[in-house]
Amino acid sequence: MVTLIVAMGENNEIGYQNQLLWHLPKDLKHFKEETTDHPIVMGRKTFESIGKALPNRTNIVISNKKDWFEEGILIVGSIKEALKFAKKIDENIFVIGGGSIYGQTIDFADVLKVTLVKTTLKADTFFPKIKTKEFTKTEEICFEKDEKNAFDFCFQTWERKKAK
Repeated sequence: MVTLIVAMGENNEIGYQNQLLWHLPKDLKHFKEETTDHPIVMGRKTFESIGKALPNRTNIVISNKKDWFEEGILIVGSIKEALKFAKKIDENIFVIGGGSIYGQTIDFADVLKVTLVKTTLKADTFFPKIKTKEFTKTEEICFEKDEKNAFDFCFQTWERKKAK
């Protein structure tokens, strides 16, 4: 099962100048709970914005830079190669970004785990539009902003509709 996991604003914005747009501790905890013990697939720029391999996960980074290396990650040249390696590790694979990687994987994703942040901010990186003809929202849990989380937000689960 391929799951895309993302935090995005109301205009599908996810980043600006290779940085996340918000700091939501509750969302970071949710991300950790969802992805721990599973392979995570990301682009090189996303990895560089994180700055290190995420613990208790197999970190698979897609890069076409031949001379690039980082400790603790598996570097591959394509999404196809990343998913091939990930499937050998675990049947539950999480794609964690960035925008280009989401755009190339959404058409064969089984599930979308979306944190919808109730704001619009300046961005240069976006999540693809969710096609409601292909996905159904099966769960939504919403939270109000508080002293640690600066915005209202909702955890949503979208599942690919079954072919008839």
